[in-house]
Amino acid sequence: MSCAVVILNWNGCEMLQRFLPSVVKYSGTEEGVIYVADNGSTDDSVAMLRREFPTVKLILLPENYGFAEGYNRALAQVEEPLVVLLNSDVEVTPHWLAPLRDYMATHPEVTACQPKIRSYMQKECFEYAGAAGGFMDSYGYPFCRGRILNVVEKDEGQYDSIVPIFWATGAALCIRKADYEAAGGLDGRFFAHMEEIDLCWRLRARGRKIVCLPQSVVYHLGGGTLQKENPRKTFLNFRNNLLMLYKNLPDEELKRVLRIRTLLDALAALNYLIKGEWRNAQAIWRARKEFAQLRKEFKESREENQRAALPQPIPERTTRCILWSYYLQGKRRFSQILR
Repeated sequence: MSCAVVILNWNGCEMLQRFLPSVVKYSGTEEGVIYVADNGSTDDSVAMLRREFPTVKLILLPENYGFAEGYNRALAQVEEPLVVLLNSDVEVTPHWLAPLRDYMATHPEVTACQPKIRSYMQKECFEYAGAAGGFMDSYGYPFCRGRILNVVEKDEGQYDSIVPIFWATGAALCIRKADYEAAGGLDGRFFAHMEEIDLCWRLRARGRKIVCLPQSVVYHLGGGTLQKENPRKTFLNFRNNLLMLYKNLPDEELKRVLRIRTLLDALAALNYLIKGEWRNAQAIWRARKEFAQLRKEFKESREENQRAALPQPIPERTTRCILWSYYLQGKRRFSQILR
């Protein structure tokens, strides 16, 4: 099965020079075709790519469409049936692509998969954005095998099994292009953050499966665009998480979950205020305000998702509350919460 590795870039010349060599070394020729989709960069990215990486195919977008819409427009120009959305700050390892490609070729029921994501800075540890596969609690909080909230585990082989997951990280998302397009792709209205979880939720609700393949390993730097406590990132994460819940929650859960989230978001804002991070607290309230304003624009998407969803629960979306497990029960490891 032919595979395209697509890296979205925006003013990331130095990042590409640092990480693209491993992708070219371990992903080209028989393994896959490498594309860099440039999101209207104003730095030297395009000239550098043409000069230093002549074998990499370029997709030139006229402006910065963000992560979600940037990938939608880029993949529309890719012909390969299997694509890997790969962050520009990911270092890949020898033979990382073959397990993903081979598993997808022999498991037609699987729509997407991800490798094991380790930290580039602490290579013995999992990385925050994806670790060994993503799950979600009953109130929309994502967590991973190897990462609960801000606690990241050391990789000691405890999550080396191939398992079904709820969401695969956008840092290294391998997906069938036909399924990507059939589900509507990433939601460009999100701009960035939570968009891959929203897409995976739509795919899982339609009965398609997603897995983590720990036989493939990559190292993710993380925080390459917005740092962890950046108020802009806080705003996008909270707003998009609420929009994702509105788009995808079954009717019988929607009102209850959004009501409880009002309280939980207030507690999150209060926590930021106590720590003196008033800009992050303000970002949460701006996110909730914008969510209220945007809800009507997402009504049609919600109705479409509800029509397409199969009448059955998704096992990887647990009925537990991850905040309760973490703060009140002291559970810091995935294996303590789900087995």
